[in-house]
Amino acid sequence: MSTRAASYLEAVERLPDGAMLRLEGISWDEYEHLLEELAEWRGMRVSYDHGRVEIMSPTFEHENYIGFFSRLGQVLSEEMDIVIEAAGATTFKQEQLLQGSEGDQSFYVRNASAIIGKRRIDLDVDPPPDVVVEVDITNESLRKFPIYAAFGVPEIWRYDGKQARIYRLTGQGYVEATSSLSFPCLTAHAMTEFLEQSKTQGQTAVLAAFRLWVRAALGA
Repeated sequence: MSTRAASYLEAVERLPDGAMLRLEGISWDEYEHLLEELAEWRGMRVSYDHGRVEIMSPTFEHENYIGFFSRLGQVLSEEMDIVIEAAGATTFKQEQLLQGSEGDQSFYVRNASAIIGKRRIDLDVDPPPDVVVEVDITNESLRKFPIYAAFGVPEIWRYDGKQARIYRLTGQGYVEATSSLSFPCLTAHAMTEFLEQSKTQGQTAVLAAFRLWVRAALGA
């Protein structure tokens, strides 16, 4: 390991929960080496954009919301009878674009059948996820939107601890939308309401209520 790489890892090791480490002038090979070294560091999120690397250390609050979004997707899948494949915080990257990112959660919906059975995702041949989820408690994910746009991710869900927003990809980048493209019955307002309720009532109780809400929204 080079002295430079060792210094990066030392800095990551000292990173407090919720903090962000930014590195400039990082080559693609150095980025991939960092990914290998951080593979066992649970929860770290790494993005790369033309030489700039950002490494985020999540908090319990951050991970708690991600767990809620994961279960939310499962409820939607079951109630709408839609096949989905959760890809978690998979590293999506393309060397030809010199870009890479890890969402907090991601779902394959329309393209679920294309990745079932795969053990690795290669964006040179595989589709991007249909939905990427970003939870912004201590750091903002808007800077990662151009990376997702370059990959062709159709939809992003973003939660800042107070409000959930849905963004759809257009020819001019991402624009805020009232409802989900992959799950048309789901609105940003409903996500916000149920996330807020989960803070006091707990995820299990609120997800049971969310299931009933989905059924009503679908007219079931």
